[in-house]
Amino acid sequence: MATWMLYELIGWSIFVGIATVILMLPIHAKLAGYFQFFRTARMKEMDSRLRLLNEVLGGMKIVKLYNWEEPFKERIAAIRRKEIELLKRFGIMFSFVGLFFNSTPLIITLASLAVYATHGGPGATPGNMNPQTIFVSITLFGLMSKPISVMSNTLSQLTSITVATTRIQKFLLAEEIDETMIVRDLEVSGGDDESGRPVIEIKDSAVFAWCPEHPPIETERQKNEREKEEAKEQKVAEAKARKENKPVPEKKPAEEIDYSPTLTNINLSVAKGSLTAIVGRVAQGKSSLLSALIGEMYKRQGVVRIRGRVAYAAQQAWIINMTLRDNITFGLDFDQEKYDRIIAASGLLPDIEMLPAGDLTEIGERGINLSGGQKQRVSLARAAYQNADVYLLDDPLSAVDAHVDQHLWENLIGPTGLLKDKTRLLVTHGIHHLEHVDQIVVIKDGQITENGHYDDLMDTKGAFYQLIDEYSINARKNRKMKKTVKGKGDEIEVEEGEEEDGNSLKGEAEKSEADTQKGDGKVVKKVDLVAKKDEKAAELIAAEKMVMGRVSWDIYRTYLRAASYRTSLFCVFIYLLVQACQIGTNLWLQHWTSGRPDEPRSPGMFLSVYAAITIVYMILMFCFTFAAMVWVGVRATVRLHDRLLDSILYLPMSFFDTTPLGRIVNRFSTDIFTADNFIPWSVMSVLMFGISVMGTIIVIAATTPVFLAIVPPLAAGFVLIQMYYIRPSRSLKRIDSTSRSPVYQHFTESLVGVSTIRAMRLEDRFILQNEEKATISANAFFTYQMVVRWLQIRLETLGACIVLGAGLFAVLDRRSLDPGMVGLALAYALTVTSDITMVIRSYCDLQNQLVSVERIDEYLAKNSEPPAHLLADSVLPENWPQAGHIEFRNYSTRYRQGLDMVVKGISFEVKPAEKVGIVGRTGAGKSSLTLALFRIIEAANSHWALSSHNGADPDTMPTTVRIVEDADLEKIAVDEDGGSIWIDGVDISTVGLSRLRKNLAIIPQDPTLFAGTVRQNLDPFDELEDAELWEALERAHLKEHISSLAGGLSFKVSQNGDNFSVGQRSLICLARALLRKTKVLILDEATAAVDVETDELIQKTIRKEFKDRTILTIAHRIKTVMDSDKILVLEKGQVEEFEAPGLLVQNKESLFCKLARQAGEIKEEEL
Repeated sequence: MATWMLYELIGWSIFVGIATVILMLPIHAKLAGYFQFFRTARMKEMDSRLRLLNEVLGGMKIVKLYNWEEPFKERIAAIRRKEIELLKRFGIMFSFVGLFFNSTPLIITLASLAVYATHGGPGATPGNMNPQTIFVSITLFGLMSKPISVMSNTLSQLTSITVATTRIQKFLLAEEIDETMIVRDLEVSGGDDESGRPVIEIKDSAVFAWCPEHPPIETERQKNEREKEEAKEQKVAEAKARKENKPVPEKKPAEEIDYSPTLTNINLSVAKGSLTAIVGRVAQGKSSLLSALIGEMYKRQGVVRIRGRVAYAAQQAWIINMTLRDNITFGLDFDQEKYDRIIAASGLLPDIEMLPAGDLTEIGERGINLSGGQKQRVSLARAAYQNADVYLLDDPLSAVDAHVDQHLWENLIGPTGLLKDKTRLLVTHGIHHLEHVDQIVVIKDGQITENGHYDDLMDTKGAFYQLIDEYSINARKNRKMKKTVKGKGDEIEVEEGEEEDGNSLKGEAEKSEADTQKGDGKVVKKVDLVAKKDEKAAELIAAEKMVMGRVSWDIYRTYLRAASYRTSLFCVFIYLLVQACQIGTNLWLQHWTSGRPDEPRSPGMFLSVYAAITIVYMILMFCFTFAAMVWVGVRATVRLHDRLLDSILYLPMSFFDTTPLGRIVNRFSTDIFTADNFIPWSVMSVLMFGISVMGTIIVIAATTPVFLAIVPPLAAGFVLIQMYYIRPSRSLKRIDSTSRSPVYQHFTESLVGVSTIRAMRLEDRFILQNEEKATISANAFFTYQMVVRWLQIRLETLGACIVLGAGLFAVLDRRSLDPGMVGLALAYALTVTSDITMVIRSYCDLQNQLVSVERIDEYLAKNSEPPAHLLADSVLPENWPQAGHIEFRNYSTRYRQGLDMVVKGISFEVKPAEKVGIVGRTGAGKSSLTLALFRIIEAANSHWALSSHNGADPDTMPTTVRIVEDADLEKIAVDEDGGSIWIDGVDISTVGLSRLRKNLAIIPQDPTLFAGTVRQNLDPFDELEDAELWEALERAHLKEHISSLAGGLSFKVSQNGDNFSVGQRSLICLARALLRKTKVLILDEATAAVDVETDELIQKTIRKEFKDRTILTIAHRIKTVMDSDKILVLEKGQVEEFEAPGLLVQNKESLFCKLARQAGEIKEEEL
């Protein structure tokens, strides 16, 4: 419409302007291509950053125990730097696009008026440059300019949509699991016993692998991109090596993927109701066989058939952030009688009794308030509750005490257990159970080497016979050692596998067996009783905090400080010049048309000045867009991300215990993405349109001063509408932000347990749950968009009043007004409506987007854990601790303020190089001592415990405390209630966390690997030579396997170390400990996931390599700690016994002796 009206005014000259736009289209198209490239590349880097971040957050306890915050911060920051580099390039491209689109109206005006002024009249004579023609044209050009000027943002959004849909399409077209690989006959419950068909059948020498048989075809473009990326990484590595004066690394060979199969020549038949044990050494294929049966591997050959429904218990128990009861029922209807039987068989009743709200207590994400053994029992109870026909159990007994192992065997898994009539496949290292199973499958090198009954396999004297024979020899040695009481004692260790992780549930072993064996009547009564406890205490994860009311000015200051006040003011100044140029072009046109018609005027001179002002406008516009997007926007988001990352990594462990990962990841994804992309645009829009509105009012007021009379009421109207709008829109934006966290959390949890979900065929239920959470999030977003539309209608109405006022006053005072200025004022009045709409919308959008900064600032304000470095560290010897002398002095601790003590006033001393085994029932405080040594938890009521607690009103604590004199140390000394821990005569509360943790070594119960290379998992600080790493791997009995992998130490470890078995991960953790030249080593059930032979190898290594070190051991198998000097027996957080094991065994009344007898490790005749 505007084009047609312009044609009526200035004739064919308008087509010159349109032609100019058409000529600029290829440039726009090229820039759009760059837009898409940078957006795609940046999203790829963002995915990498969030993937690594998610992994680090999931393994935060390991990160803190190993003092790995800095290397992981650097790895995340390195990816972020790539992301920021792409964001800067995107900002530069956006500046060029903004330049072209914002300058297009002026260029069209210049080109059209230039032709009209010189050849626009009849017969190509000069056109009539009168105010009527020119300012109506300017008005129409202004109407055309608005859609053109927002095209840069539209183009950016279209690029985002294109990239997003491409990524979604790529995901939707990705390969899916072929469900036909496993024939699942669900209609035949438990198999057809009459026909003699087996329930589980693998035949035709089946072959399974973790990857497809052939590598995917790489396109030429993908190859070029890969080579370019590899060359870039090599340059970075070379630059880093030169900077650190290290040898320049050789170019890494292209990553090779081993496409060879994991399992070969597999033939297996399992009868209905039988119990089959799968045994073998570490990384031979035991867990892979179960994965093959549930369809998680590629089947390259053979037939697999399962008759009946399947229940699966993974090797690493999967716990959901729900109540304990919901974790067990897992979406099925609650059946009290069935539930009670399963609780009794799983030995969970005493644990439930200790919970604040019984089985209705919320179990935190990843089961953070359950011990390792309790998580496994919950996983077993969940599988049992499914009432399936086939049970696939992947080493569930590895994480439980010996007495609990026996209870589970007798009451749940074994021949007399609750599942005795079900078909069970059990991966186990528990050789003592093998005599009681129906079938034993021995796996070696990915093949079934032996298969049969225990007696038959013993008769053949093959690999299984050797394994049993070795176990028997070791057992006889252990019994012999028990009978000899030496001065230092011989350790007898309870198989205590349940780590108190977080707030471990406290249950008593003896009570467990007594209660669960008394029958269902008693159990029903107790479960009913605990269910009546205070349900308010059930909540562990608090609902996400949502700030109410307006965004405070502190948040504006936070963003502006991150962006730099000076740079922000520079942007304002630049755009004032831009607006002056824009007004100047129109004033120049007014001057051009204001002279008498008979006065001779040179079009050339007027056009030259107009063109000069336009060029200055374009240069300033580019400078403004570049400064706003890159200097302000990128600088602000870089600082916000870096501060957030630094804050999160150094928050106390209690924060991660009570905060879902999805909530944290939401800050790094949605909120940082908002700061990256939307806030800079909104800031720029507020400046642009705000200054434009002010310029418009100034021009109109200069023409008709009486117009100022209606400015206050109009301004009041705009302010009232804005205030009325901002309240609901801001709240909706906050709801939108907080409603995304449950989506991320559910998605993350589902991915962790995806094997269990698929094995039990519960995909539809989890998809439905995710859809429900996504719908809640989408409802908030769409409601917010509807409120935006409401605002726009009312702003357009008020904007029309400005046009009415300007026109009305111009008509009333027409005799005294200059026609050119009137035309200019009306031209501005007609365009001001959209400017006011945009400035208010942009300001409201900015307020809503600053909710993301508000959410980031919430985490920045949280109290960090104690300082990583203290100045007092400098007075410690370089190789502290030199002896390994440990002393607990009346030490007490809790996991968080407000919780009960888990360790209560304990005092004991461990001499240098002494080996101490720590035993006790679940919840006794064993692992709490480990966490206390590393100061994951602090002494109760101590300065650090109180200052790092995040209460309702947290005060930010400094990252470094300057301590110089002894008097300063006294200021932070622990209270008498909390006691202290001393290592080599130094109170560890006066040592920086980094110095403390890097000088202690631990092999944790849950072996954790991170995505990266094997080298990075062993030496994240890149301090050691390859020869040292290979030596450590050799001593950890893993060199042969690592050297067989493509790239050796450069072999890529997948996310969470999924391409290594749990046993192999344990050996890598052993190698980590070997690389740490420390005097104190803690073994927290380090060999729970390895076979007997590997366990023996590890123990030999520990005895040899750590003979001069102080070792504290929480062990699983008694034979692994038989040569310890003392046993520390804990009971309810207190020291019950601390003596040589031989002396404790001889005292029949000792708690240790009772636990050892209960575990079946000693017999009455041996006492």
